[in-house]
Amino acid sequence: MKKGYNKTYQNARKAGGTAVKKEQSGGLHKQHRQRMKKRYLEQGLDSFEPHNILELLLFYGIPQKDTNPLAHELLNHFGSLSEVFDAPYEELCSLKGMGENSAVLLKLIPDLCRAYSIDRTVKEHEPLDNVSKLIAYISPYFLGRTMEEIYLLFLDSALCPIRCSKIGEGDPDSSVFQLQELVKLTFGKNCKRLVLAHNHPKGLSLPSNSDCTVTHWLIHALRPLEIELVDHIIIAQDGGSSIRELHSDLWL
Repeated sequence: MKKGYNKTYQNARKAGGTAVKKEQSGGLHKQHRQRMKKRYLEQGLDSFEPHNILELLLFYGIPQKDTNPLAHELLNHFGSLSEVFDAPYEELCSLKGMGENSAVLLKLIPDLCRAYSIDRTVKEHEPLDNVSKLIAYISPYFLGRTMEEIYLLFLDSALCPIRCSKIGEGDPDSSVFQLQELVKLTFGKNCKRLVLAHNHPKGLSLPSNSDCTVTHWLIHALRPLEIELVDHIIIAQDGGSSIRELHSDLWL
């Protein structure tokens, strides 16, 4: 009996010690999280290293756990902060310690940044009467995009923006969008001036032969309908370029 009692007593002590350690560990994590939040509120993200940024962000996807090791693992696996945010959802979920909530949270970041930038941009209603203004207005629509996407910017007679709509994905050749659909969209917005825009996610903003071909095709297809293609803008990591500025002969 005495031996059995002693064993039970030792097991109870061990279990109690484990519980105390877990409670202490939980308290330390809570204090660390509070310090990180306070540091962010007082200093912003400028003083944070990439792993600190991920660690702080993951607090809201993983409520009760040290997120520092996972932050380092994400950076080691994908290579950089931006590549973590650009990583496919499924690949994020495949990492040990990453759950659905954390993966969705990370995928939200580029989309939130894009929505924020677009919202700030569209509040401005001045005429987009030069290339710099066009590029500045259109660029936010491609923020965080990892695939080629095509947008159509509708302008009024004073070159003020009416609306910017996504019309396709992939290379902007004539098979991607039909002239009939473009005309329908244009008349639906009651405008006679358009700007075509697409991105080169992994390249430069220099237009390809295909870009020039579709631009020429669209200019002359819209002209009999008295719809003007004002420009074709290409957005890339090096900024943006205007096909009209580089190849004005296409408009002759």
